[in-house]
Amino acid sequence: MPSPTSSLPVSLRGISSMATRQLLAELAAAYTDRTGIAIAIESVGGVDAAKRVQAGEPFDVVFLASDAIDKLVAAGRVLPGSKVDLVHSGVAVAVRAGTALPNIASEDAVRQAVLAAPSLSYSTGPSGVALAKLFERWGIADAIQSRIVQAPPGVPVGTLVAHGEVALGFQQLSELIHVDGIAIVGALPAAIQITTTFSAGVCSSSTHADAVRDLLAFMASADAAEAKQRQGMEPA
Repeated sequence: MPSPTSSLPVSLRGISSMATRQLLAELAAAYTDRTGIAIAIESVGGVDAAKRVQAGEPFDVVFLASDAIDKLVAAGRVLPGSKVDLVHSGVAVAVRAGTALPNIASEDAVRQAVLAAPSLSYSTGPSGVALAKLFERWGIADAIQSRIVQAPPGVPVGTLVAHGEVALGFQQLSELIHVDGIAIVGALPAAIQITTTFSAGVCSSSTHADAVRDLLAFMASADAAEAKQRQGMEPA
């Protein structure tokens, strides 16, 4: 890891989706402690983040779901060969604190819990798209459509659950564990678990590509594994 010198950038600017916000804040702080390079990462809805990079807004680094990074590489907005997979993130189920916990021990149990819920919500990101497809496969999409409350981009599903706006919330565990006022029922069972790989890439607009590569090497290293697990994710 480099030591601070006058040739290194004073700061790097990044953008990410909300799912990795807490983890990236922790890892960025650790990297700054090691190198003296400040890392400013803005976390917004994943769709919005991708649009901003696609539109050419100047960032040094972008953190998004793996397939979103691939699209930005194809569009010339992320440097080819710079993509680094960082974490695997699974989906969990939450209800408002103090309410009964539904049975989610099996695929059928989750299906019954969804059908019984007066309202439910999931994210606009990759996990939400996968859940919508799962509901279609189960043949219940039309039956529950009027009960689905779509969380606005950048708004945690857990917040809607905590405020009593929805009874059953689905979101990545990393986004639920920091929300007050909810009870995490548990992870989706293995048969229907939705795992998203979050990756990063060097933005083609960056003038500090080597520094970004060093940052990503740190974030992908064994030194970062404990933080990833503490934030509800697994190292990629």
